[in-house]
Formats: sequence, structure tokens, C-alpha cells
Amino acid sequence: MKILVCISNVPDTTSKINFVDNDTHFDTNGVQFVINPNDEYGLTRAVWFKEKQGASITVVTVGEADVEATLRKALAIGADEAIRVNAKPTDGFFVAKQLTEIVKEGNFDLVIAGTESLDYNGGMVPGMLAGLLGYNFVNSCIGLEINGNDATAIREIDGGKETLTATLPLVIAGKKGLVEEKDLRIPNMRGIMMARSKALTVKEPTADAAATNSVKFEKPAPKSACKMISPDNIDELVDLLHNEAKVI
Repeated sequence: MKILVCISNVPDTTSKINFVDNDTHFDTNGVQFVINPNDEYGLTRAVWFKEKQGASITVVTVGEADVEATLRKALAIGADEAIRVNAKPTDGFFVAKQLTEIVKEGNFDLVIAGTESLDYNGGMVPGMLAGLLGYNFVNSCIGLEINGNDATAIREIDGGKETLTATLPLVIAGKKGLVEEKDLRIPNMRGIMMARSKALTVKEPTADAAATNSVKFEKPAPKSACKMISPDNIDELVDLLHNEAKVI
């Protein structure tokens, strides 16, 4: 089984977020980038298939040269090879089009992507990719088993879980639950050393144009000061909740 794991390079969740050029571009100065957490769950599940069923794993990302450290970490975790599409990931459609060509060229049986990346939270790429390829698709996937050409997947739905069956080729959008958090792999020294000799291929992008363009970014408004109300003044509390906070 050939598995392609799609990796997003995202800011660490502890990073301080700022924008420059009149709030039109993200300021990357001093920001540490990591594997998108949803993608890391998918990569860990792929490594399980490699160890138990002999699957091969390729990781791919759309990004410029600065994302290669993230790809090397994925190789150290257990991927066999990596592909970088040499382009800035401008929007979901553009990324999906680039990944489509990688899947077609590699003839992958299973494509694992994160439900969404934790920077833009668009949640578009996996579904677009499946649609462009004509592959079966499972969103919000929190469980996956493969037996030959048959797949059994569990996905989150409103108020519960749904178990689905499908045949390969298949695209899944995975998230927390696909593996337990305690099972996430931390690269060890042997993995890091082996990653240095694994293939990292750079491919030029197709000519497809982005379908959207970011105009401006805006951070959430700062939290207002806390108002302290005497426990003896219930009427004032009710008035503030009703007229100012508008929660009752």
C-alpha cells in the first residue's frame, strides 16, 4: 500500500502572531513552525500501517525552501521520502491542484490529510483533493483500518460517531483521535540521522492560479477589563448581563 501524507507547515501554537504591511501579510519573524497537529495524527497512523502492513509513506507539502525542516522531521518520524512543491501555498484550491498532480504521478492508494490546518482553519483542501481525483472521501476521520483494498473509517458527526466502509483509493481528513495523543512519535536520534539520507524531492508547481486572495488580517479585539459586582447588588449584575454583555 502506498500512502501519501499531506503536511502543512504552521506556526507553533505558542507563537505570538503579528501582521505587517498594513495587516496584509503574516509576520514570520521569531515564529517557530511545526507540523500541523492534525497532519501529525495522520502521519503517526501511516507509520502504524508501515510497521504492521508494510506500507510505504511519502510526505508532501506545498511551500518554499523554509519548510524543509518540517519535512525532515516527518522523515525522522518514519516517512520514507518527502516531496516539496516549490510554491507559496496561497489558497486551498491552489494547494489542492498541486497535490492532485502529486497523487496522480505517484499512484497512491491512500491519501491522509488533516481536517484543517491550524493557521487558516479553511478545512478545504482534503475535500477538494478528493473531488479533483474522483477518490472516495471521509472527513473528520478519527479511526481507520485497512484490510487489502477495503477500508473501515470512523468519523465524528454532530452528537456522535459514524462508521463507514469504502474501497481504495481513498482520501481521509484526519484529526485528533485518529491515534491517541500519547502515541504521537517524537523523532529519536536514529530517526534524525536516517532522515538526512532519505530523498527529499523538489517539484515545480503547475500553472494553476489561486482562486482567492487574502486582502487583510485582523486580530481579535483585546478582552475588556473585568467588572466586579457586589454579591449584594444582583440587580446591577442582571442589568449588565442583559444590556451590556447581551447574554440574557
